[in-house]
Parts: sequence; C-alpha cells; structure tokens
Amino acid sequence: MQRTKHLVLGMTGGIAAYKAAELTRLLVKQGVSVQVVMTDAACHFITPTTMQALSGRAVHTKMWDASIPNGMPHIELSREADAIVVAPASADFIAKLANGQADDLLSTLCLARDCPLVIAPAMNKQMWENPATQRNIEHLKKDGVIILGPDSGEQACGETGMGRMLEPEVLFAELFAKLNDTLDAKPLANKRILITAGPTIEQIDPVRAITNFSSGKMGYSIAEAALEMGAEVTLV
Repeated sequence: MQRTKHLVLGMTGGIAAYKAAELTRLLVKQGVSVQVVMTDAACHFITPTTMQALSGRAVHTKMWDASIPNGMPHIELSREADAIVVAPASADFIAKLANGQADDLLSTLCLARDCPLVIAPAMNKQMWENPATQRNIEHLKKDGVIILGPDSGEQACGETGMGRMLEPEVLFAELFAKLNDTLDAKPLANKRILITAGPTIEQIDPVRAITNFSSGKMGYSIAEAALEMGAEVTLV
C-alpha cells in the first residue's frame, strides 16, 4: 500500500492566514497528512486550535517542545516531511530564508530540511515590489525554492496590486502540479513486474493433468494496483 504523503505547512504572520486554513482542509480531504507549524506572529491572525481541528494533528509553535521525544522538533519534523510549504510567507520570513537565518522553529526546520520547499508570498504591494524583497525571491529561486504567487488584486490595507497570496483552490492545484513526483509519487516507477493470474495446468500425461479453480481475480487486482503505483506490468 502506498504511504500517505506528509506535508509540513508553515504559517507566518499575515491576514492571509485564513487561506491556509482552507488549504489545510483541501489537502486533508485529498488524503495528505498535514503537520502545521506556526510562528508567533501567525498565532495573532488565527489560532493553533483552529489549525489543529482542520489538520487533525497538534500544532507546533515553539522550538523547545517537550512533546517531541528527542527534544529536537526542527529535526524530527523535517525528517518526516515529503515537502515543506510556507503559506502565507511574509516578507520578513522570506528575508530569513534567503539569508539562512534560523531563530525560530519554522525557519530552523526549513534550514534543516532534506525535501522540497515551497513558499506562497503574501504582503502589501510596496513590500512585494521593494528591491530587497525581489532580491530575496531571486536568491531563493536560485537555491531551488519553489515560489507560488503572489497574485494581484485588492489587499487588506485597501490598496490594489501584486502581493496577495494565491487563493486556496489555486494554491492547492499549483502544489500538486509542482510537487507531482512528491505528492503523487509512484513507488514502483521504472519497475517491471510479471504477474500470472487464473488457473494453471500441470500435465501428468497425454490424458491427465493437475489444475485448480482459480478465477484470476486476485492476480488482476494486483496487476491493477501495480499499474497505479507506476510499474510496467506483464499479465499472463
């Protein structure tokens, strides 16, 4: 059986935090396991209780977390993740990532990761257009970080322009498009499998034979499952 895919969803401070709640719901509905990690600023916009209810898992907010057996949540959480998604990603957090800073749980586990990192920027248009932010974004792209968004539109501050976080449904679709090999990984990709199905006959002599009443249903089911998991299947 294919292992459930596991995402760490990092949330930083921003009004777009409410979109992360809907994104979590969509991911969980799709069968993805979501571990939410929130910065202190994010907790001012939406409560960890809300995110725990939507994800079905305890939310982590502190670097020093006694609930983690080895006392190193930044290592433990990054090891479990198939990918880390930071949404919303504030200008401040983007600057941290670009400069390799690690002064809280979320930034530290991003630095300790061994998996794809995706960020969904969310900020005022002036902050987005600021040369410093654009330099940081280009730096992250060169480092292999996947940038999704932002979008243009009306902002919470009353202005209109680039900087809005992508809508949850759009971000959800973009995540699966960009992380197809991660979220929809085929564990049997590039494998060739030979499967026999149905009854077999072993001849004793020209008149007699040993056989069975197998319907082949089990073999057909295994072949279908192997195909879904990416294998090249030969069914006999």
